[in-house]
Amino acid sequence: MRPQGKQRMAAPAPRTRDKDLPTSGYALIVDGHSKSIFASEDQALKTAKDLKGRFPMLQVKIYDAEKRRSEKIELAAA
Repeated sequence: MRPQGKQRMAAPAPRTRDKDLPTSGYALIVDGHSKSIFASEDQALKTAKDLKGRFPMLQVKIYDAEKRRSEKIELAAA
């Protein structure tokens, strides 16, 4: 009789570690890694859109420390 193997389960998506996230301001997150911290949302969005425009294959997000939420940055449809 064949031995019972362990069931394979899908691994959760990698997440940015909480210790890498700021407690105030906005963070630029690239492929799950915190890269830069900005004081204003406008600066963070401008940088994120520029980066996404130059390297569309990257996953780029802006993390809002006050709301504790992240927003995925997508390229505008042409």
